[in-house]
Amino acid sequence: MFRKLDGVGKKSAARYAFCVLNFTEAEAYDFAQAIIAAKTEIKKCSVCCNITTHETCDICGSDTRDHSTVCVVEDPRAVLAIEKTRQFAGVYHVLHGTISPMRGVTPDRLTIKELLARIGNEEHPVSELILATNPTVEGEATAMYIAKLVSPLGVKVTRIANGVPVGGDLEYADEVTLRRAMEGRYSIL
Repeated sequence: MFRKLDGVGKKSAARYAFCVLNFTEAEAYDFAQAIIAAKTEIKKCSVCCNITTHETCDICGSDTRDHSTVCVVEDPRAVLAIEKTRQFAGVYHVLHGTISPMRGVTPDRLTIKELLARIGNEEHPVSELILATNPTVEGEATAMYIAKLVSPLGVKVTRIANGVPVGGDLEYADEVTLRRAMEGRYSIL
């Protein structure tokens, strides 16, 4: 069963299985209950589609967040990554995937219609949509699709910058990464 988890190979799965065998009965019960609770108690936020145990997540329910700036991400892990930076004060919208015709993922299988409904919400008008999908073919296609849908609605649409990672060597960066790094350059003085 551990092999069904993303990124877990045969050796890791065996290591996890032996670890579980070393659990006390109480630890094994707690572990099983945590998995059951994750499946039964976690649901999608009614506003941003992030995962939560409540009707709305803590970010959407916060009065201190800028609800006019919405960062669109592929999955809940991206929300956690951006939140770790403590640099973004807006709110999120989680697509739960990217458009991928090769895998049979069409726009209607993502939370794009919920995003469009948010943009039309007069209680929290959206002034900027930040497209923060991954720099993959599918992520780029999804960002372009959303940008074309939203641009006639009068909302500013931006894309996160990407380029050479900190600590990376230019000689090992691919051409697309270097091109984007050059395009996203900024003044340091």
